[in-house]
Amino acid sequence: MDTSEPKTRCPWCASDPLYVRYHDEEWGVPVHSEAKHFEFLILEGAQAGLSWFTILRKREAYRKAYHQFDAKKVARFNEADVERLLGDAGIVRNRLKIRASIENAKRFLEVQREFGTFDAYIWSFAGGKTRVNRWKSLAEVPATTPLSDAISKDLKLRGFKFVGSTIIYAHLQAIGIVNDHLISCFRHREITG
Repeated sequence: MDTSEPKTRCPWCASDPLYVRYHDEEWGVPVHSEAKHFEFLILEGAQAGLSWFTILRKREAYRKAYHQFDAKKVARFNEADVERLLGDAGIVRNRLKIRASIENAKRFLEVQREFGTFDAYIWSFAGGKTRVNRWKSLAEVPATTPLSDAISKDLKLRGFKFVGSTIIYAHLQAIGIVNDHLISCFRHREITG
């Protein structure tokens, strides 16, 4: 029997086991996997106008529909694939978001060719280091920052879609370029080291 005190978490993850697991195991952990970078880029774009919890519940369906987030395969999707995805109730069935995901796969591959990896590209904006914030409440956490503005602008110039500064800031939080766990959260200390 576990008699330890309950862990203090960021309040946004509530108590749903899926959300808690995402918070405890993934959110804010530095990502250096190309597939994981592409996955978060697609999922963050799909989230636009929706809750992240909605997307988390659809994540497994996205993995199946997007070939485990293989950017090369997604970049080859055609109109038949767009129609197939529009018929998949497991994902967000929005034509603009689906087309954007295919376009983003092509742009993702271009970035890889230019920089060697998407990882090298995205982390270069932060000098290769996580930016550790020390927020006491959710009200302090910004929706955008100069960093997300700069990355969003560059991605848009490269032809990426659904990469506004708010989406990109959420992306930076997810992939650990920014540690926005509240200082009261046990993960803030664990991730910071």
